[in-house]
Amino acid sequence: MTSALFTPFQLRGLTLPNRIVVSSMCQYMSENGSANDWHLMHLGQFAMGAAGLVMTEATHVSPVGRISHRCLGMYSDENESTLKRVVDFCRRYGVAKLGIQLAHAGRKGSVQPPAQGGKPLTADESSWTTIAPSALPFGPGWHTPVALTREGLRGVRQQFVEAARRAARIGFDLVELHAGHGYLLHEFLSPLSNQRDDEYGGSTRNRIRFLLEVFEAVRAVWPAERPLGARVSATDWVEGGWTLEETVILARELKALGCDFMDVTSGQLDPRQKIPFGPGYNVPFAERVKKESGIAVMAVGMVTGARQAEELIVSGRADLVAIARAMMDDPRWAWHAARELGAETAYAPNYVRCSPAQWKP
Repeated sequence: MTSALFTPFQLRGLTLPNRIVVSSMCQYMSENGSANDWHLMHLGQFAMGAAGLVMTEATHVSPVGRISHRCLGMYSDENESTLKRVVDFCRRYGVAKLGIQLAHAGRKGSVQPPAQGGKPLTADESSWTTIAPSALPFGPGWHTPVALTREGLRGVRQQFVEAARRAARIGFDLVELHAGHGYLLHEFLSPLSNQRDDEYGGSTRNRIRFLLEVFEAVRAVWPAERPLGARVSATDWVEGGWTLEETVILARELKALGCDFMDVTSGQLDPRQKIPFGPGYNVPFAERVKKESGIAVMAVGMVTGARQAEELIVSGRADLVAIARAMMDDPRWAWHAARELGAETAYAPNYVRCSPAQWKP
């Protein structure tokens, strides 16, 4: 029997050896946006574990674009060199392809890391002025952001471009633009956070404009043979917010610009959201985006079991399966899934001896 989860998947010039993706997971361990030994350990352990693709955490395109002071960045030479050290380690010892998620936190920035409470920073904590489509705070007690001017929009777009250039120099195989979870690009999409009266606000066509411009600018500098995709929240889970129908429209537009995949998540734009968390709760969104736009999709959201992931690929509901919590629990998730499904998968050279095929009776 052949496992669909362990079949290759092609995105432009990149062949993923299987359909398993280690999803982006914020770590809040950086200093001035730079990676360190924690990131070497965190990403290195997954690179050994034979997922087809390992994604970095949200990697921010400017200091103002960070969620917290401890967030990873790609806006300075030091950021670039420290993350290159991590990438080089994963290349030398691991077996996985490597992707980077580029992000800007928008109005959800200038906060404490979750382990410290996650509240907006005070002046004594070196808070900064956040930016957004409109001067609307995320929630009560949050910083009121400054609405971006046209000059500001051009500046942010260029920050994404420069971050992509750095990522290309480091040697990442793939880039994903983060346009979900209530961060800046998502804030433009949703009428709950975007109340502009210019060509970037109002209709669906106007609200998707900035993301399309950013994507097109990044695609122009990102190597043609390397995939570029986007993570998008399919719904805000709040009445009057961004919808699945609009996500399908966006997927078609992105595909026309050369988008290779969409990582379909949901929510996190508005604290009033009511999300029915459960196994695979985002999968129906990914399935519909794939069916109605034709774009390749990554399913994410409480996918934890090997047979659960296998069914998503066999049924055609998703092309790739992104896993976070289960990977933190078991960095060798892919090896164990292969055993359960009767499949073969790669082992890092130094770990080949732990493959059951190498065990002696």
